[in-house]
This record gives sequence, C-alpha cells and structure tokens, in this order.
Amino acid sequence: MAKKEEEVKLLGFWGSPFSRRVEMALKLKGVPYEYLEQDIVNKSPLLLQLNPVYKKVPVLVHNGKVLCESHLILEYIDQTWKNNPIFPQDPYEKAMAFFWAKVIDEQVGPVGLISVVKAEKGIEVAIKEARELIMFLEKEVTGKYFFGGEKIGFLDMVAGSMIPFCIARGWEGIGVDMIPKEIFPELNKWIKKLEEVEAVRECIPNREKQIEHMMKIVEQFKSA
Repeated sequence: MAKKEEEVKLLGFWGSPFSRRVEMALKLKGVPYEYLEQDIVNKSPLLLQLNPVYKKVPVLVHNGKVLCESHLILEYIDQTWKNNPIFPQDPYEKAMAFFWAKVIDEQVGPVGLISVVKAEKGIEVAIKEARELIMFLEKEVTGKYFFGGEKIGFLDMVAGSMIPFCIARGWEGIGVDMIPKEIFPELNKWIKKLEEVEAVRECIPNREKQIEHMMKIVEQFKSA
C-alpha cells in the first residue's frame, strides 16, 4: 500500500485508454492518488509544464518525480508498489508483454479504427486486415483467463483499455461488429472476465459518452 506521506497525482483524460490503464494499475495496487482531468484540446499550463515533449496524457507525479508514457508508468508503478504484481517475473515473458503492448497501441489501434474509417481499400478489406491483427491476440489469450495467466496483468490493462473500452466503441458507432463471438470466442470470454475485476470496472468509460467521443474522432479521421 502507498504510504500516507506519499504524493501521487495523475493527469489524465476520461476517454484516453492510455490514462485509463494507469488508473487501473493504481487501483489494483491500492495506491491513493489525486486525479487531475485534462482538456486534451486546450492543454493546461500544468500539462505543458510536466510533459513539454509530447504534451499528452497520462502524466504521473510521484513525490515530485514526473513520468510520461503509459507503458513506462505502468512499469514504474509495478516496481514501486510490489503488491499485486502486474508484470511477469520471467524476463522473456516480460519482453513479450511489451512486444504485444506495442502491437496493440501502434498497430491494432491505428489499423483497427483509422483504416476502417478511411476504408481506402474498401470496408471489407479494412475489416479483414484489422481482424487478422486481432486474431494474434485471440491466439495469445486462448486457454487463459487473462493474458497474464490466472490474474490480470500489464497486457490486460493495455489491451482492455484500448480495444473493448475504446476503439470498440468507435466500431460500434460506425456499425461494424469487429470482434464477433463466433470469430473471437476467447477474446470475448476475456472481456467478460476483465469486466469482473473491480479495478478495471471502475475505469471503464460510460458507453454512450465514449461512443459520442469516438464518433468525433472518426469525423476527424474522415476529414484529415
């Protein structure tokens, strides 16, 4: 547990999968923190001061130390508060967790939403390409409760915040059932297990509000 004298602040945005996953970790660890909601369009002087390089959320401040980038923040949280570990102890398994996290954030997200919205090769081709990527995750979670095994871990937080609780709301908004149960039975079982975890459930954005937010992003992609 966090010591009373420790100061933990998180600058985030309610609809950001990157800051939501950090909240999941803090809640799972039982770390008290002050949450500072940010306007990601009209960025606050505090955000610009703390993250002058990327000017993005999330930003974690722990006893005056500033950390940016969600993967790094999650690793720092796991190494600072040892209870309820979220990273594998095995070096290879930890490296592979980072690998799949990069795939999710850099490939599944962009291909899964942007390419489907733009549909430059046609909507059916875009959906097929996105599903081919997502199928790798289906295979990774097959036979497990979570990507991390019996308990929720780093990769579950990354994948959960990005796929079912973010871009899936965008797919829903444009009328695309990207991860149907008949094609992705294991992922759908995993999503249900994820929703049973209190630390995750508390960080899931309101569905209607998130769909509305994602549709604004969709319109931005279309006009870009």
